[in-house]
This record gives sequence, C-alpha cells and structure tokens, in this order.
Amino acid sequence: MIHAPLAQSGPGQSGNPVRPPLDEAFVASLRQRFGDALALGEGIRRQHGTSEAHFAEALPDAVVFAASTEEVADCVRLCTAAGVAIVPFGAGTSIEGNALPVNGGVSINLSRMDAILAIHAEDFDCTVQAGVRREELNAHLRDTGLFFPIDPGANATIGGMASTRASGTNAVRYGTMRDAVLSLTVVTADGTVIRTGTRARKSAAGYDLTRLFVGAEGTLGIITEVSLRLHPIPEQISSAVCGFATLQGAVDTVVQSIQCGVPLARVEILDDRQMAAVNRWSKLDYPEITTLFFEFHGSPNGVAEQVEIVAGLADANGGGQFAWSNQPEERAKLWKARHEAYYAAVNVRPGAVGWTTDVCVPISRLPECILQTRADIDAGSVPASILGHVGDGNFHVIFSIDPAAPHEFAEVEAINRRLVDRAIAMDGTCTGEHGIGIGKQDWLVAELGDAVDTMRTIKRALDPLNLMNPGKIFTL
Repeated sequence: MIHAPLAQSGPGQSGNPVRPPLDEAFVASLRQRFGDALALGEGIRRQHGTSEAHFAEALPDAVVFAASTEEVADCVRLCTAAGVAIVPFGAGTSIEGNALPVNGGVSINLSRMDAILAIHAEDFDCTVQAGVRREELNAHLRDTGLFFPIDPGANATIGGMASTRASGTNAVRYGTMRDAVLSLTVVTADGTVIRTGTRARKSAAGYDLTRLFVGAEGTLGIITEVSLRLHPIPEQISSAVCGFATLQGAVDTVVQSIQCGVPLARVEILDDRQMAAVNRWSKLDYPEITTLFFEFHGSPNGVAEQVEIVAGLADANGGGQFAWSNQPEERAKLWKARHEAYYAAVNVRPGAVGWTTDVCVPISRLPECILQTRADIDAGSVPASILGHVGDGNFHVIFSIDPAAPHEFAEVEAINRRLVDRAIAMDGTCTGEHGIGIGKQDWLVAELGDAVDTMRTIKRALDPLNLMNPGKIFTL
C-alpha cells in the first residue's frame, strides 16, 4: 500500500474517518472519574494523533492523563463497558504509527506515571512506572554506579520502549528490551491488573507472559510498571570515529570485529550522505564519507586490546585514523549528533516529511543487503541516507520527501518494499526495532506466515472486543 503523506489539516479536520461522537453518558463517566485529567480539546487530541512518521494524522476522541495503575484500570473498564477503543500513549516517538488511534477512542497518556519506584542496586535491577524517560532514569542511577543501557536515540518512555521491544545503539553489547525486562505490571483488556513475573533472574514458572507483552505494542494490554535489569557503569569508556573510503570497507570492519569476538559496546554506521547532513545539522566538521562511530567499554587493558584489534581491521579495510572522544562531554556531543541523525537527514530539504524504515539481517549478509539498498537509493530521485546499529545487523534508511509530491511517496514505497523483501529473503526481519504498527503489517505475514494466525488467536483470547490499540500489528 502507499501511505498518505502527513495530513495538511485545518481546524476541525483530521485523518480519522467520520465516526459518531462519543456517547454523552460515557463522556460524563470519564469526566466524573478523571476530572481535569480528561482532555477533549482538539489541540491536545491532535498532539496524540500525529507521529514523527509519514502517516496521516488520526485523532483520538478523548485523552486521559492517568496517574496510577488504578486509574489506567478504571479507564479501561469504562472503555470496555462502552465498547470504545483504547490506545496507550507514552512519548509519541513511534516510527510505524504504533500509537496512532486509527479507530479513534481514548488515548491513555502515561507521562504522569513517572515515578522510579525502587532501586535494588545490590541486585542490579529497578522498578519504574511506564512514563519514566530513559534519560531521567540514568540520571537517577548515576550515583549508584549502575546504568540502564537500552538507547533507542529518542528520550522515550520505558513503557513505550517495552511495548515496541526497542533496542538502539547499545544493543550489540547489552541486548534489547526483550533482554532488559524482568517483569511487568499490565492492565488487561477487561481492566484486570496482573504482574507477569518477579525480579528473579530466571524462572520456569508457566508461560512467559513478560515476553508476550514486550513488543505487543499495547494490543494485548497496557504496561504500567516495569522491572528492569541494570548494568555496572564500565571502568573505562572510549568513543571513536573512523571514516572509510568505501561503504563495503566500513561494513566489513564491523562484521569482522564481531566475528573476532570483540565485545563492542556501540558501533554505528553513517553513510556519506548522512555524515553531510549531520555536519550541517549539528555544526560538526567530520569528513563527509562513510563513517563508523565506535564505543568501547571495559577495563583500561580490555579497552586497549579491543581498540588494537578494531583499528587493525579498519586499516585493512580502507579506514582512516581514529578520532577519539574520551571525556564525557566529548562523548555526549558525539552521540548527540548520532541521535539527531533523523532530523538532520529529513531537513536536507526545507519543509520535507521524513520516512524512516529499518530491517535486520544476519551479520554475514549485512554487507550485501546494505550495498544493494544503497544502489537502489542511488537509482531513485528522493534524497535518502543509511545509518544503523550494524553490530547486530540492523540498519535504517531515512528518506526526505516533498509532502506536495505524491510521486515521491510512491517511489519511496517501492524502494522500501524492495528493501524489506530483500531482508526477508536473507532470513532477516522486516523490522529490527521499530515494530509493526501500521506500516509493516504486510511483511509480518510474509516473514512469519501461519504464525501470524497464532498471534491473532492470542489477541482474540486476551482482547475479544478488539479494543486494545486496534488496527496495529495485524487486522482481525
């Protein structure tokens, strides 16, 4: 399908189909229960009906700012009784339209649920409410000598990261949210509050409900609390930037480093176009060639050994000198530039709309997949760049599209389709970290086949009225 560009809506307009207004008695029950925490105004509804992606806006009929698990449960019970759709909302940074209320209904905003409930430093774990932002969590943890490593770039909420099974720049060393979450508190579709596990590091007790809800994108229940694994802050952290003569050489260096067993903490690739965009956006002066951003964690001797191996591989593959960032301020500037790469790439054209996509393949197929994708982009007319977490085979393409040019959306749709088909043919996945949402539903079936019917069976069992974030991942 070709997705519509961002809606150019005027007052009173939205991307929603025409629906009858919410029943007055239902609205009255929401107002009685939530008072000023209920928002019906168009401005707030629009904030919950758009995303950073290219999808047309879809406004909810109401927004509830929940402050506790009990309030979420009460809202779910009211919505279920009235047959009204429910969409959980965190920071709103979803890429595949994961939090867009395509069926209207009530968006439950969890941003006020931002309490850090417990830190168990001796056990290397913590429990937080779903609205806690990852940067605030790490600031709180700093004096404990621990940190939470999952870093998707955006200052996302922990609940949203769990719901989309997020990962990011540290995934090659520390894993994804699938690995980080110990247990969850979840409000199910009938308003029941359940806990999916304990803080124990392993368990053989029944079905693994924690993994079921991690990555379910709010379609099975609403995550309100999360218990997380934490890690010691490394004794030494060193970051480096290295430019390469060719894209092939950069990718080969990453693959060979992994194959040599180097425990890279972070390794990000930015192609020449992305580096040019980053330089302009972040006011830097790196060479505008394909570049790897590295970070090494460990003891001083361990880091030195890692660097020696990787530098040797880089040199053999056409890499230049390593530019080091060892001070915390320097590292922060380096990774801030990487995290702003999306905005840098989109804004190479004033007024452009961004379309970003991601795939993940076995690392042995990564060079082939990236090079074929680069050739496909070069044959098109829409500006685009490649970047990604190549240490685990995951990369992104960011397109900068003229919103007044429908043919550009068609062109990008075709390139994206070929990219995802290519990744699946390599025994990869249609999404390494963005989730399915609205945008990747066709390929979920192509990738997993009859397993999607099993997912539908689970969805019907846990949400028989199809009210929990309907229209996402698949259609019933």
